[in-house]
Amino acid sequence: MAFRKVRDFLYVMREKNIVREGMEMAFLTLKVFCGLHVANKYLFTIVLPYGPSMLPTLSLNGDLILAERVSTRLGSVDRGDIVLVRSPLHPTVVVTKRLIGLEGDSVSYVVEPGKSDRTDTTVVPKGHVWVEGDNIYASRDSRNFGPVPYGLLEGKFIWRIWPPKDFGSLGPNKTEPISDKDLSSTEAI
Repeated sequence: MAFRKVRDFLYVMREKNIVREGMEMAFLTLKVFCGLHVANKYLFTIVLPYGPSMLPTLSLNGDLILAERVSTRLGSVDRGDIVLVRSPLHPTVVVTKRLIGLEGDSVSYVVEPGKSDRTDTTVVPKGHVWVEGDNIYASRDSRNFGPVPYGLLEGKFIWRIWPPKDFGSLGPNKTEPISDKDLSSTEAI
């Protein structure tokens, strides 16, 4: 009789250990996912930009970019940085553009690239930035929707991870716009 009680006791203890280990594993998994979510939302994120608006700096598709989110929160972005911007036209969409002007800057831009050489100049108001795609012929940017509130900046590109041949920093260097003949079949994003 005593043997049966000991055996039952050991069985119950083993069951409790399995349950406890399962709970510990579930809590550990939950902690890892919470940590990844916080890191993705507030520190770093991986971005898969697509479309022609940032040609030739970024390809139409296939680039894998590491973007950090701290600089935009601290206000330490500068002219020439490639940034993630919540679209003023479509608030559910995040777009990739180059930061051209900060508040107080006077920005000159081509009004209708490919149609005329007419330029306009505007002063970026306080609390706003001016963003443009590197490919002015196929980009919807501040030329279309005006200066962007600083609060819509969501991150700054720092490293191209993929493809391996292009691995490296995406520092603040402005590339020359590409010509009309290079983009005869592309559409603005």
